[in-house]
Amino acid sequence: MREEAAGAFVNMPDDGLVRRVKALACTAPLQALENNKGGLGRVDARPYHMVELALHTIDQVTMAMDFDTGAEHEKVIEQVSHFAAAQVPGHSEHEHRAVAEWVLHKLINIGTLDREFTWKYGRVDGQGAYSRYDFAFKLLVEHSTPDGRVYLRVTDEAINVLVGALDTDVESAQVAAEYKLDHLINRGRLEDAKLAAEQARYRTVQYGEYLRQYLDATRRDVRTVDWEQMVPKLLEEALEHIEQRYRHESAILTNITEHRDSAGDARKKQQAAELVEIVRDCIHRHMQLQNRLQGAGALFRGEQDRQQFSGPPAGAAVDVFNQLLVPVLTLPVGAALAPITDFFRSGVAPAPPAVVSMNTLVGRLLTARSESSPYAGAVPVPEVKAADDAPQFTEADERAAARVLGFAVDEAHTLSTLLSEARSHGPAVERLVLHGAVHAFSPGLSEALLRGDRSVLVSVPVEGELDSPSAGGDELLVSRVRLEAPEGALDDDGLQDKEFDA
Repeated sequence: MREEAAGAFVNMPDDGLVRRVKALACTAPLQALENNKGGLGRVDARPYHMVELALHTIDQVTMAMDFDTGAEHEKVIEQVSHFAAAQVPGHSEHEHRAVAEWVLHKLINIGTLDREFTWKYGRVDGQGAYSRYDFAFKLLVEHSTPDGRVYLRVTDEAINVLVGALDTDVESAQVAAEYKLDHLINRGRLEDAKLAAEQARYRTVQYGEYLRQYLDATRRDVRTVDWEQMVPKLLEEALEHIEQRYRHESAILTNITEHRDSAGDARKKQQAAELVEIVRDCIHRHMQLQNRLQGAGALFRGEQDRQQFSGPPAGAAVDVFNQLLVPVLTLPVGAALAPITDFFRSGVAPAPPAVVSMNTLVGRLLTARSESSPYAGAVPVPEVKAADDAPQFTEADERAAARVLGFAVDEAHTLSTLLSEARSHGPAVERLVLHGAVHAFSPGLSEALLRGDRSVLVSVPVEGELDSPSAGGDELLVSRVRLEAPEGALDDDGLQDKEFDA
């Protein structure tokens, strides 16, 4: 009986099963895109291959990443929309862009609170008990810069989706990918070599992202990173790794350059040229990584000094909705009273009592009451003085401006001509005509109908500049048009909400 139980325990799933389940979990959001593309109500997304678009989106973000920034949303959407147009050339450009934007938002997981994908998996402990756990991961994450711009970066899980593995040692995987690349180049299999080169570049990006996370954690809190043993050892291994990779990639670059120059087939020459660009990009990324590694020690010393004299860290704010309201709603009233009381006791400022001592109490009791009045007191009468300023425009000016603008219906005059005529009556009349023409740029048609006007002044811009010594700007064409209200537009109560013609 004991032997059967031991045999059954030996055959229980191990950590290898968990790794494979997590690898499949990272591809689940991509498959969900394909299954849910019919729900994209704005456009018909059924002809699109969403898995390919998702992989292309992750690829574009990965290639745009460097050590400090990442990919811009608009550029990624533009690149993916071109690929969507290649898939379905018969659809409109607006539809391609809508599909690309939808794929990007789904990979970011916009619409969820923490923007994480969650997958259930099981694990067997040392006693043979099976328990379920949540595997939370992200594919694309948004970061912000100090100037307020937002950019995208990929996670390790997203890169592993591209490469086809999970939780692989980055350095070993990159060395293996580069030796595989060299072997394929020597055998002349340039198409397979291009895939191996792209995987090596993904590993280069992943290795840089792995080290960047340590430096970012150091900027937040140096105590969370082991700078005594682990990080110095990691930096030393990383610099040695970069030196070896630079030598190996330089040799690969020389080899593939010879294949490109000596290739007689045009397709082979093009494939070799693409390989040259990919390997050069890998070398450039290694050089960027080397510069960061060489400055890591100075960054640690600077952050250590800054954080040591910056005072104690501020406590994180409480998420009232997720940390208090949601858990409390699942509790009975008696059990929910204690956490709510503790929250308001610590979250609300203390109110000092009105009477803090016996002397205060006796003094208040012996204080004579003041006679209160229902009135606040005498209301001061303000001194109103007549305005001495004369009106800016006289009645004669207004009549002169009305004559200038009172031309017949369907006539049109330029504003420069009207201002020249008004200038002969004086600067005030010219100013009134200018105001009338500007207000006619957006005339109040409804008010004009309510007043019973038969015509209204309308201004539209034309080519040229205004010819006036006292005003500048674009030329306007001023015209008077007839108002024709449709039947039923006016009733006993006034203007209804109906269209009319001008």
